[in-house]
Amino acid sequence: MASRTLTRTVKALLAPALALGATVGLASAPASAAVWNTCDQWGNTNLNGYTLYNNIWGSGAGSQCIWANSGTNWGVNANHPNTGGIKSYPNQKKVVNKTITSLGSLNSSYNVSVPSSGAYNTSYDIWLKNNAYEVMLWVNKTGAVGPLGTSQGTATLGGHTWTVYKGSNGSNEVFSFIRTSNSSSGSVQILPILKWIKDTKGWFGNETIGDVQFGFEITSSSGGLNFTTNNLTVSSS
Repeated sequence: MASRTLTRTVKALLAPALALGATVGLASAPASAAVWNTCDQWGNTNLNGYTLYNNIWGSGAGSQCIWANSGTNWGVNANHPNTGGIKSYPNQKKVVNKTITSLGSLNSSYNVSVPSSGAYNTSYDIWLKNNAYEVMLWVNKTGAVGPLGTSQGTATLGGHTWTVYKGSNGSNEVFSFIRTSNSSSGSVQILPILKWIKDTKGWFGNETIGDVQFGFEITSSSGGLNFTTNNLTVSSS
């Protein structure tokens, strides 16, 4: 989970050089994939200002295929065994590359369809200061999954109430916000969360926000499960 998210990001960025054309498993993308689909382990593309990654990075992974109708409507069919450890983080990425105080807003809306079985979380993964800091926002979770670090209590920020965790994976500090109840759709004001970390808690300074990712951190999906982002947008001003 969070302790491995830096690894998955670095691997995804190195994907074209490391594994061009590599295919994991034989799962197929759904017929709705009119624009793009791939079963390549590190398959990625750019659509409508977003980057999509298949991003199968964990050990013991099974098959997974990603499809996209647009940069904001995409999904995966994943068949990962019922074993411990995160297998993949298929995601959609928006580059921000601005400091916290230079922004007036950083907002997102999400609408997903997720299975009732398996083990996974649906989460934002926000990277700051060249990946020195990682902020995760879990909007839903199912099965035996949990965040890194220790609980810091609850906070109501950005339109949601979260249980906050703080920890380190040895490579970067990780701040995880776990929504106190599962949600499949809604909107998040991301900037107030980052300002709370900066101004109220003092856990980091006026850092540059690099990427805002959104996807499914999948530990197990035995038998083949579908995860769909019906719509996901990120905007800033």
